Amino acid sequence: MKTSNKILLSVGAVAVLAACGGMGSKGGNAGFPSADQAIASSWENIPAGWEKRLVQDDTQKICSAAKDKPSKADAERVEKMNLAMKVVYPASGKLVGDWKKGEAIAQSGYGMRVGDNAPNRANGGNCYACHQMDKKELSFGTLGPGLHHYGKLRGNSEAIVKYTYDKIYNSQAFSACSNMPRFGHNAILNPEQIADLVGLLMDPASPVNQ
Repeated sequence: MKTSNKILLSVGAVAVLAACGGMGSKGGNAGFPSADQAIASSWENIPAGWEKRLVQDDTQKICSAAKDKPSKADAERVEKMNLAMKVVYPASGKLVGDWKKGEAIAQSGYGMRVGDNAPNRANGGNCYACHQMDKKELSFGTLGPGLHHYGKLRGNSEAIVKYTYDKIYNSQAFSACSNMPRFGHNAILNPEQIADLVGLLMDPASPVNQ
């Protein structure tokens, strides 16, 4: 490549980076929109009710500002704040559901995406995207800890069952700025689905515990 072309490409790259750098989260710069404005404008034709997904709650604001690496004080604040939030349990009071239904939920990535609007189709948990659970499953992510033998190693005491349910319901109550979705708090999964996931993790007959 000729030296003159290299210079032109370098100048262009600097200009692009400068433009991107000017897109702050609040105010734009030199005629460019802010990051918030750019995101909002790209969500003009979204399903009704999705507007609230553009607004961060206090937990998300803290974690975003800290880039998911909060100080000890902020981590304690996030966990305390989320521990105080209401947890909704199944109407039956049973926290350990059907592990077979739980496995289907763990395998499903359906829901909360543009285009996921099939009537009467429930959201999935997409758990295998982040966790190894069944040793026979070849496709799994490693963003989260391995959960194979989860119940076998921890037992099935009332305390561990409740902890497992609560952690799936609202992970931020136990691990500030966790990558794990707040499945119950954000109404991604309903209480019965969360109980079925607990069953997948706790039931001795589940492939997780084989």
